[in-house]
Amino acid sequence: QVGAWTYHYSDQGDYTWEQARNYCQTFFTDLVAIQNQQEIQYLNRSLPYHRHYYWIGIRKLGGVWTWVGTRKALTKEAENWAQGEPNNRRSNQDCVEIYIQRPQQAGKWNDEPCSRRKKALCYRASCQPFPCSQRGECVETIGSYRCQCQPGFHGPECADVVQCARLEPEGVPMNCSHPYGDFSYNSICEFSCHQGFERQGEAVLQCLPSQQWSASIPTCTAITCPVLSAPAQGELNCSHLHGAFTFGSTCAFSCQKGFALVGPESRECTAMGTWTGDIPRCEAIACPVLSAPAQGELNCSHLHGNFTFGSTCAFSCQKGFALVGLQSHECTAMGTWTGDTPHCEAIACPVLSAPEKGELNCSHLHGNFTFGSTCAFSCQKGFVLVGQESHECTATGSWTGDTPRCEAKACLVLSAPDKGELNCSHLHGDFTFGSTCAFSCQTGFVLVGPESRECTATGSWTGDTPRCEAVACPVLRAPAQGELNCSHLHGDFTFGSTCAFSCQTGFVLVGPESRECTATGTWTGNATRCEAITCPVLRAPAQGELNCSHLHGEFTFGSTCAFSCQKGFALVGPDSLKCRATGTWTGDAPHCEGIAAATAQAIKCSALTTPKMGQAACSHLHGDFTFGSTCAFSCQKGFVLMGPESRECTATGIWTGDTPHCKAISCPELSPPSRGQLSCSHLHGNFTYNSTCSFSCEQGFVRVGAELLRCQPTGNWSRDAPVCAG
Repeated sequence: QVGAWTYHYSDQGDYTWEQARNYCQTFFTDLVAIQNQQEIQYLNRSLPYHRHYYWIGIRKLGGVWTWVGTRKALTKEAENWAQGEPNNRRSNQDCVEIYIQRPQQAGKWNDEPCSRRKKALCYRASCQPFPCSQRGECVETIGSYRCQCQPGFHGPECADVVQCARLEPEGVPMNCSHPYGDFSYNSICEFSCHQGFERQGEAVLQCLPSQQWSASIPTCTAITCPVLSAPAQGELNCSHLHGAFTFGSTCAFSCQKGFALVGPESRECTAMGTWTGDIPRCEAIACPVLSAPAQGELNCSHLHGNFTFGSTCAFSCQKGFALVGLQSHECTAMGTWTGDTPHCEAIACPVLSAPEKGELNCSHLHGNFTFGSTCAFSCQKGFVLVGQESHECTATGSWTGDTPRCEAKACLVLSAPDKGELNCSHLHGDFTFGSTCAFSCQTGFVLVGPESRECTATGSWTGDTPRCEAVACPVLRAPAQGELNCSHLHGDFTFGSTCAFSCQTGFVLVGPESRECTATGTWTGNATRCEAITCPVLRAPAQGELNCSHLHGEFTFGSTCAFSCQKGFALVGPDSLKCRATGTWTGDAPHCEGIAAATAQAIKCSALTTPKMGQAACSHLHGDFTFGSTCAFSCQKGFVLMGPESRECTATGIWTGDTPHCKAISCPELSPPSRGQLSCSHLHGNFTYNSTCSFSCEQGFVRVGAELLRCQPTGNWSRDAPVCAG
């Protein structure tokens, strides 16, 4: 036990941490609270050694090491742990022991389970319940204590108070309160001013621990009102008691000529720092409000307000209108305008009338045929308007556009159909509304469609476009054993078509070689046929027999006859003959002789054939195509023989001369007429016998001469070539 602050420990037994604290609080103040190293050294030196050591007043509360007596957390600077501590072994070491007189780390701390039993290390405090005059904090020291004074107090027991200078304001009311003595620490003084004056500075001053007041002594000055100025177009006259525009100042207002005061004539600055009444103003004397004339405009300039003294207004009219009256007015000081109100009148255009075959419909905004009037033009049925559909009267007094007119509605220009003619009558102009056109066809053609058409009010023709079609003839067929070759100018088997007939070898044409389709729809000539060429009738030789077969009739082209002799006779000559295309047999008729007489035979030549489009006539002395046989050649109409007219079989078995052929007779070559076309068909070669050529002319030109020419057997064309005339 030492001095006023004393230490105590339990010498009767050991306690758990809770028991140790209960022991200390019962007999002393609490478990010891160590404040510095000097205290630790003192305890280690003064207390006896105990093998279980001593509990001190530190415990882990909420995970934080805390001094239980003051409930303050252990700071890092105050820690005095032994090496490796605290280690919280087994996670239950929440209380602290101090090593007293331990060989190693004496005076250091160690965390231990609170259930362990150790000596209780207690202390008795030196500070009394109400220490330091209750103006400071009592701080324990070893064997004593000291007072730590609050701000504003000083002395060993904090009994002395800090003093500030005495306050003595001039002309400023003051009210003070002194809790610790006049003008001492925490004395408070409040300041105020008389009505109409305001404080300059802090309203409340306090004596601070520094022996200084919190602010300087305030002053009172007259309350200021906002500075007034003369109203626009007016004057201001003021008097001031306590300074310019302060409490008690008064100001009088007036206006210049042409203006009237609106508001109070005078104002006074009040204790509130505001002026009595509202701010007056000088307003210009007003004239009646002007408005723009109908269809016009108003442009005003205002010096002092809309339509007031000095305002000037200029009048103008919209485009298309003229002003009647003065162009500008001015508002006088009497509140009246100079001059009478003007007005705007619409500009006039010339009067319009309806076009011929048409109508006129007008709307007038500002009067008949004046600016803004619009007139719509229309035409009667079958007529179309040429020009603008509507006109408008402009601001210059003229109409937009030229005067329109009504023209008959046009239909498409018609033309005569091919191989036809057109005849029209026109009421209102060529091919316009009311025009009628009649159609007809040339000889050999028939009209398909309406005979006449009329141009309607819609600009279209009645009916469909007619056409001329060539008259049709019955379709021709090639004769049996023959051929048909046709040329068609206007369509198959129609007017102008020509058909040429020919027969196969061994047949002869019976009837016209060609036929033409006429304008009546019939063919020229009778029907043509091909008949087989006839050979002379054969008889059985004496002492012999004849057996024949006929393809196209008895003893005609293609017939074959076989010869035979009775017993004891021999056939002299060919054993069979055939009727050839030339109408001759392939040899002479044989005869039957006694067997002794039939020994020698004539030399044979090769059998000859009839040339195409020709004939051959042969005579045989010793048998068909044998030594001494002769053959004469000729051509059909329209063909000429090229080569020898006859050939003879020589003793060497060779025919005299070359093989002849028939060539079609040529006509002069034709060419298209100027402004026309040429179309030809050729049966036997270009521009040869039976070639036909048709002529046509371009649109706007007419053919003069025959339309169809044929090459004749004479080598001349059937007619002269035509021309195209404009």
